[in-house]
Amino acid sequence: MKKSFLILVSLLLLILSACGKETAEKSGSSKDKVQKVSLMLDWYPNAVHSFLFVAEEKGYFKEQGLDVDIQMPADTNDPLKLVAANQIDMAMSYQPQVLVARSEDIPVQSFGAIVRHPLNQLMVPADGPVQSPKDLAGKTIGYPSIPLDEAIVGTMVKADGGDDKKVKMVDVGWDLIPAMATKKTDALIGGYINHEKLLLEKEGHPMRTLNPADYGVPDYYELVLVASEKGLKDKPELFKKFMAAITKGQKYVQDHPEDGLTTLMNHEDKTSPLEKDVETKSLEILLPLMDAKEKPFGYQDPQTWEKTAQWLKDNKVIKETVNAEDAFVNY
Repeated sequence: MKKSFLILVSLLLLILSACGKETAEKSGSSKDKVQKVSLMLDWYPNAVHSFLFVAEEKGYFKEQGLDVDIQMPADTNDPLKLVAANQIDMAMSYQPQVLVARSEDIPVQSFGAIVRHPLNQLMVPADGPVQSPKDLAGKTIGYPSIPLDEAIVGTMVKADGGDDKKVKMVDVGWDLIPAMATKKTDALIGGYINHEKLLLEKEGHPMRTLNPADYGVPDYYELVLVASEKGLKDKPELFKKFMAAITKGQKYVQDHPEDGLTTLMNHEDKTSPLEKDVETKSLEILLPLMDAKEKPFGYQDPQTWEKTAQWLKDNKVIKETVNAEDAFVNY
């Protein structure tokens, strides 16, 4: 009897042990389950991407159960195309480009505003005669042959009371810095205040910048995060988790800019090496322009989308009317 009782107790202990092990394994597998996500940058890694690499290095993505594969595009047009084709989960792009894409029935949406104001600003020599856009009459402006840049210049000159037909636009491709350094052009559009301007000044060419938002152009979002409509609809929780992680990343960079920059420098692409002094100044310029104030990081204002869409239509950058409400989602 005693022997039978001991056998019965042993069997019960084995069953309980097995159940406990199975529960622990299930719990562990759930906890350790990581969702792989692909993100394509708009360009090579630079100061504006610091929050992403901080989120990766500090484990903020991991906290949300995400394993983010950060990729660099072979071409600046790739991110939107690959997102639309569902070949990558998300990408960094530009608000005007998202609206242009939607006007062409490309199903992409923005889910976060990263840089909330234009970085692409009109640049002229600091010691030159151009004080405002109307002074560009009879001058040449170098640009990378992008219709958006033509619309920006035209709007700025007209808003300042000048004649935009007297401005000569010269296609210099992406050789913006040499075009200005060699005085091939009198002004530039298509360059960024946190990149081309800093590099020109480092080479001894001080520049004055004229903000399009001060001369009739909507105060549009320069950089946004985009995904396909299908991806955002099918996996909303994924994007909420991603936003939670990068919000922590951006907060860390704001509070510890030097550490954030060090993290970035550790992730520079060898084909596009970074200059620490330039990236330090770049981050100083960027942080205020990325701040959503009382709103959450990445918040998007419907009016900004409406004004930008209408301006693009009015200036014939897009031919079809775009429903601005459908171009973005907030998390």
